[in-house]
Amino acid sequence: MVIGSFLNVVIYRLPKMMHKSWNEECCEFLEIVNEQDIDKQNYNLVFPNSQCPGCEHKIRAWENIPLISYLFLRGKCSSCRSSISIRYPLIELFSGLLSLIVAWHFGLSLQLIPALLLTWALITLSFIDIDHQLLPDDITLPFLWLGLLCNIFGLFTNIYSSLIGAMAGYLSLWLVYISFKLVTGKEGMGHGDFKLLAMIGAWMGWEILPLTIVLSSLCGAVIGVSMIMFQNHDRKQPIPFGPYLAIAGWIALVWGQEITASYNSWLLQP
Repeated sequence: MVIGSFLNVVIYRLPKMMHKSWNEECCEFLEIVNEQDIDKQNYNLVFPNSQCPGCEHKIRAWENIPLISYLFLRGKCSSCRSSISIRYPLIELFSGLLSLIVAWHFGLSLQLIPALLLTWALITLSFIDIDHQLLPDDITLPFLWLGLLCNIFGLFTNIYSSLIGAMAGYLSLWLVYISFKLVTGKEGMGHGDFKLLAMIGAWMGWEILPLTIVLSSLCGAVIGVSMIMFQNHDRKQPIPFGPYLAIAGWIALVWGQEITASYNSWLLQP
């Protein structure tokens, strides 16, 4: 849950850092003064300290204890009493539960720490994509390389399956993207989705990609239809696909081999 608290910071700040960087690059290219950033302090994952968005009250250490502080403060800022989003403690709790499942599944093995890192990365990517429809390269690309590095030592699959998984993961969604664009003239998904599936393929090999695509499509269809039916979601408004890929990728990480084995045994039944 402590890591979940840090993930909240990354989910909130990394997109802002990306927009700030893009703005600075545009101003530099156009040779204009970026007046918005004059006299402003550095903004990154460490500085400035967390504060209330309403009154800018600095969050003290005892106010930042995962889950407990939220319950003790009754979901309100200790200074201005404005409401604190329940999403923060839910992400902390969610991170703790998924980490517990991963720890139980892999035990004290060489796979444990990499699997936890991948779990936290997938949580972060999911919520950033929900908020901003972005899958930052700052997360997907380093974790793609980390997956390949882990599989040099055969932690999750062999390096050949890992390399093919990275290539096949990217190309499979890229082909869907190109085909959809040629037929409709519209872009059906973002390039970040290609990189995310390539990342999952690098971690678990090409054999897990069909399961990941099927599970993510099923999750997307069920949740998307539910949003349209029960939340009056505009059909023209795009729905981020990254969270569904992340859910499917995490299921594949923990139970992928068991699901695939069960499916194969069912197919082979007379």
